[in-house]
Amino acid sequence: MTAYSASPSPHAARPVNVTAMIDRNGISPFQVLIVVLCFLIVAIDGFDTAAIGFIAPAIRTQWQLTPAQLAPALGAGLAGLMAGALLFGPFADRIGRKRLLLLCVFGFGVASVASAFSTSMQMLIVLRFLTGMGLGAAMPNAITLTSEYCPASRRSFLVTTMFCGFTVGSALGGFVAAALIEHYGWRAVLLTGGIVPLLLLPVLARFLPESVRYLAAAGRPAPQIVAILQRIAPLENLADASFVTSEGKAAGSPITRLFRPDLLRGTLLLWLTFFMSLLVIYLLSSWLPMLLRSTGVSLQTAALVTAMFQVGGTLGAIVLGWLMDRINPHYVLAISYALAGVFTAAIGTLTATPWLAALAVFGAGFCVSGSQVGANALSAAFYPTDCRATGVSWANGIGRIGSVVGSLSGGAMLAAGMTMPSLFLVVGVPAVFAGMSMLALGIFGHARPADGAAAFVETKSAG
Repeated sequence: MTAYSASPSPHAARPVNVTAMIDRNGISPFQVLIVVLCFLIVAIDGFDTAAIGFIAPAIRTQWQLTPAQLAPALGAGLAGLMAGALLFGPFADRIGRKRLLLLCVFGFGVASVASAFSTSMQMLIVLRFLTGMGLGAAMPNAITLTSEYCPASRRSFLVTTMFCGFTVGSALGGFVAAALIEHYGWRAVLLTGGIVPLLLLPVLARFLPESVRYLAAAGRPAPQIVAILQRIAPLENLADASFVTSEGKAAGSPITRLFRPDLLRGTLLLWLTFFMSLLVIYLLSSWLPMLLRSTGVSLQTAALVTAMFQVGGTLGAIVLGWLMDRINPHYVLAISYALAGVFTAAIGTLTATPWLAALAVFGAGFCVSGSQVGANALSAAFYPTDCRATGVSWANGIGRIGSVVGSLSGGAMLAAGMTMPSLFLVVGVPAVFAGMSMLALGIFGHARPADGAAAFVETKSAG
């Protein structure tokens, strides 16, 4: 346990645990502002991630490309998301959450603006990869920063609600693309995706704080910590206080800390969950419209049925986050992932009746996309402050490998000539594995000392 004194008083300083202080106070307007700002970051992330899918038909027409020639541009962003999470996400545990977020927002804003002026497919691929790297590092750090300012009793709900910005941004991308492409061309969509984060950057620099838990663990000046804590709880007496973190300053790099004996099992189980979960999400998101079209339904019907996946995911994130604050979160996610497998398998037998297929797609989105957002919140609660950003970033990075596998798997299964019931049954299996992993994490994976998270897990286990 490490303490940092707020004053040079000669008598013994009164220790204040910053995590416990946040946990025992309600939600202040200051904390709401943090959630809103991170929501905006993630919304822009969702817009830029989805943008390439909306503009792909226009690019293909203008540059006279075959689907095979266009595919690398679609995959470059996903590869960048994976690389950004794995390579740059961990820097937040060294230089701070806010500083890395600002660098990422600036980076993917500039890269998106530059991609709007691409003169060749090769140039667009490189710039989409760079945009993805910024996005891949920004998202898990927005999750981490939000989590570190939320009291344990409301953490899951607030983090999942904040993360709904991603689906809002993705959906908004469709409306914006439809309006801009017709009048200004596809480049205007990428330009918008770059200018908006650059305009948001000064607002983030001015109003987004550094994580107070990170500041205490890093031994930053006490007045800086006091100024933040008093915005959360202005009536708290912090005179002559020393600020305490539960785990102190850990040795080694943040990446090696993920494999400490007390974290190793949980790290591997989280990685398995993220891999399987994002595999299903991206397979359904990428291939569901084409799979539905192959059954003979109209393009409009296929689009409307597919849209229910995102609608279900947004609602699922909020409902599951609420439940995770009241019931053991591991069991909530385990059951939800198992149900996702059932709903996904059901899609294949209901394609002949579009409204029933839409209900199954909604249920699959509610359970698998909602659970993935909940898993992000759970991963932020699992890791201690000294490696939290790294833990969340690497879980997302491993999950992105699953997203690439999922994006490629749909085509392979179609080429194999699988029937619709068999295909969707296979797609549902990874969701069940994700549920089993969450169940194992709840039973075996959380017996370790962490900054506030141990108490968080104990509280939920008691529930």
